[in-house]
Amino acid sequence: MSEFRMPSLGADMEAGTLVEWLRKPGDPVKRGDIIAVVETQKGAIEIEIFEDGMIDRLLVEPGRKVPVGAPLALIRRPGEAAAAPAPPAAPPTPAPVSELAAPIARPVAAPPPAPVPAGARVRISPAAAARAAQLGVDVATISGTGPDGAIALADVEARAVAPAPAAAAPPGAAAAMRSAIGAAMARSKREIPHYYLGTAVDMGRALAWLEEANRNRPVTGRLLVGALLIKAIARALGQVPELNGYWQDGAFLGAASIHIGWAISLRGGGLIAPAIRDADRKSVSELMEALRDLVKRARGGGLRSSELSDSTITVTSLGDQGVETVYGVIYPPQVALVGFGRIAQRPWCVDGGVVARPVMEATLSADHRASDGHRGGLFLAALDRLLQDPASL
Repeated sequence: MSEFRMPSLGADMEAGTLVEWLRKPGDPVKRGDIIAVVETQKGAIEIEIFEDGMIDRLLVEPGRKVPVGAPLALIRRPGEAAAAPAPPAAPPTPAPVSELAAPIARPVAAPPPAPVPAGARVRISPAAAARAAQLGVDVATISGTGPDGAIALADVEARAVAPAPAAAAPPGAAAAMRSAIGAAMARSKREIPHYYLGTAVDMGRALAWLEEANRNRPVTGRLLVGALLIKAIARALGQVPELNGYWQDGAFLGAASIHIGWAISLRGGGLIAPAIRDADRKSVSELMEALRDLVKRARGGGLRSSELSDSTITVTSLGDQGVETVYGVIYPPQVALVGFGRIAQRPWCVDGGVVARPVMEATLSADHRASDGHRGGLFLAALDRLLQDPASL
């Protein structure tokens, strides 16, 4: 018998609220199955299981806030017997006479929760979101009855035949997320000995290759420079593996795979960096599809727990905001972060002459416990070299 525990979805998470169980006792499960939905500061996250077996017992009721690492369910492995039944609850202690004589307060019915206003982040379980799309129901008009106003499947079906209720004030989800991010970054700056490196990269060949690759593609299927950058980073990490992994228990733990977290700004405020798994094994086209899918699900709901916990390095790109150079803060327990600024025309020396070239600033923030400036410099040099030969990616 094993315990299915509340996962850690990042250094900024201390607890999560169980919104919904998607499986019940007796249901078989296999590795990768989604069995629960948990609400964190990052939104509603689908929680995966990483072993085969059967759900023996659910230990936590929906609506409860549970710390990271606390057991949520018991999983019976193949061939195991069922767990012993839980001991009966102890009978309540009789109240003192003085308490029994006190008048009993009548409960006051709470007013029904109201829907969030247009434009605010909607808390909704994946099952409810799918049902809403099927019924053509606008989730912004639904009053959620789940934890913290989360919309459950029953709310969607009830709304399909009921009038829309009045709007409510927006929740402080963005402020909570900002507070959690701030705490994680404060810990990072306090505990990690950062070092910073930067280099200017001529993006002329990369942009020319993208233009040719997109010539016969539809607008919605075109490759963006971000996909090319992810592929180049993945290849460069193969040459400097000290930047790909985690600092845990006083030592560097290199990752066997390359899962690149891409920082995504959320419309309601805050930031999230889900992972593109096995980036080194994907083509540029596959990386573009994965990036589009992550951005869509990060802003609309439906991210998986593994996508928030598996990143081995993080990338942030602020070029679309007009930023020239970005030096990021490492997201623990990772040991490196790569930053990209905007691509701008600059004077550049080519064959003894000065010409205008599209240039981008690439930076590296790295943990001095796991690597040093020499190895970080080799990484940036490899990144530059790979972007000068985009066809090889």
